[in-house]
Amino acid sequence: MRDYPTIPRHVRIATGVIAAALILLGKLFWIQIINDKYKINADNNAMVYSVIYPTRGLIYDRNGNILVGNEIAYDLMATPSEIEEFDTLALGGILDIPPEYIRERMEYFRQNRRSIGFRSVPFLKKISPEKFALFAEQEYRFPGFSGQARTIRQYPVDAGGNLLGYISEVDADFIKSHDGYKAGDYAGKTGIEATYEKELRGEKGYKIYLRNALNKIESSYKDGEYDKPAVPGNDIYTTIDAGLQQYSQKLMEGKTGSIVAIEPSTGEILTLVSSPGISTGQLADIGAHYTEMANDPDKPMLNRAVQSSYPPGSVFKLVNGLIGLQEGVFTASTRYPCSMGYHFGSHTVGCHNHKSPIDFTEAIQMSCNAYFCYVFRGILENPEYSSAQEAFAQWEKYVRSFGFGEPLHSDIPSETGGNVPSAAYYDRLYGKNRWGATTVLSLAIGQGELGCTPLHIANLCATIANRGHYYTPHIIKDSPGYSIDNRFKERRYTLIDTALFPSVIDGMYDAVNGKQGVTASMAAVEGLDICGKTGTAENPHGKDHSIFVCFAPKDDPKIAVAVYIENGGWGGAWAAPIASLVVEKYLAGQISESRKVLEERMMDKKFVK
Repeated sequence: MRDYPTIPRHVRIATGVIAAALILLGKLFWIQIINDKYKINADNNAMVYSVIYPTRGLIYDRNGNILVGNEIAYDLMATPSEIEEFDTLALGGILDIPPEYIRERMEYFRQNRRSIGFRSVPFLKKISPEKFALFAEQEYRFPGFSGQARTIRQYPVDAGGNLLGYISEVDADFIKSHDGYKAGDYAGKTGIEATYEKELRGEKGYKIYLRNALNKIESSYKDGEYDKPAVPGNDIYTTIDAGLQQYSQKLMEGKTGSIVAIEPSTGEILTLVSSPGISTGQLADIGAHYTEMANDPDKPMLNRAVQSSYPPGSVFKLVNGLIGLQEGVFTASTRYPCSMGYHFGSHTVGCHNHKSPIDFTEAIQMSCNAYFCYVFRGILENPEYSSAQEAFAQWEKYVRSFGFGEPLHSDIPSETGGNVPSAAYYDRLYGKNRWGATTVLSLAIGQGELGCTPLHIANLCATIANRGHYYTPHIIKDSPGYSIDNRFKERRYTLIDTALFPSVIDGMYDAVNGKQGVTASMAAVEGLDICGKTGTAENPHGKDHSIFVCFAPKDDPKIAVAVYIENGGWGGAWAAPIASLVVEKYLAGQISESRKVLEERMMDKKFVK
């Protein structure tokens, strides 16, 4: 084996030291000569960063009309370390604020001078351009005060305050849970503003200034080489029709409830009204109105269209009818009797007077309670299943396939899921296998433990209009710079054979346009072929709720509408005509002269003051 000379230990140590020194010198050369980033960080005590707030993205309706725009406002910033003695009365007169406010702010700055340091902090927010111009003319009299421009929201039309949502200054909890926000920033808190905060907010920029030995700003750092421009937020286009939204809001004035309209072929929400609601005037100055609205017993901040869970009432007969047809427990030609209701044992589910017996289409047209009690018993007592509980579990699967029992996962924040009871729930309530069809018979007519939002009901109507499928409802469209999630473009099928829907649609058409036994005649509009179904939901706390769903035209539907009016009574009296006016406004562009009296009556009716 050949021997190699051994390198002396002191040579190896010297070589390592030299190599380490060369690496260190190279790093220092990079930091001090080539890369200014570290120098900028080291000099931060001598630098002042002036934030440039981005322009927030605009929100448009489906036709390109601006729903939410921007206007310039100013924050008056104070740098306490630079403030000198000034005329308090003069500043108060310019800004139209009392001297007490100025003294309170100055005392706050004095008490927090250590934590504030050399920073600039807000003195007065959201000053109008006109008022700020008055200050700018005399700014020289008030050292340490300066203006900082920002945009605030502006609303060209009053269309959907609950839907649009509001922005407000972020608090400590928000800052902790959201990256990139600091005190003084604003963010969307509800509605579209919250859901699409990431797209709308933009990216802050800044200008860097140098501070001299006397802590006075003297120049821009390196002529602005390291300044960062603000990046505006993305504009987004909603699916909302601004004109239809405004019209629907007028129809709901003085009423508690919701209107939801969907385009069946896309799942796009055309209008979504919650009443009483938030006006855009209140959104523009949310700080001044928040406490009042939060304490209002009428709950204007509650978006009833997606947050209130109601019994669907007779509208749900459409679902039970389709399930019964799918399960083969009856056919569309099956006739059942009705003698002012369905009688079992000592109990009766009442019904109104109409011809008897009737078939399925007539049962929808006349909204016969007895007919759907027969259907529901047939579903749960189907001999194909070993027990009513097993049949009920299958019934639940069918119901959930329509989107009931959970949020529809739209892009509307705070959407609730309603309730569809399970067999396990009734086992706990009544005992295992100790209940049957007659125990839960109220489900036959959309009562009992069922709960759903107006959005669920509108989606049901869109599903029937599509003959068995729906698209997840949504309020944002594809637009330049933003594409909606593919889940909004996927068809979602129910577990019902599409061939079974025409008989339901025929019944809905006759309910509006039939010659006798019609429950929704006030919803008929010549030439529009409206198909609808009334609902009257029992309310243990007062007068019944008025419900109506409809779509039009019968073939190739363009709009599906759900109207839910709390304490409105019979569905055909108020919900049906209101829904038909929404349809007519959308499809025809105006209300025909023959229906102007009806329109006026619907708008004048006030259930709440």
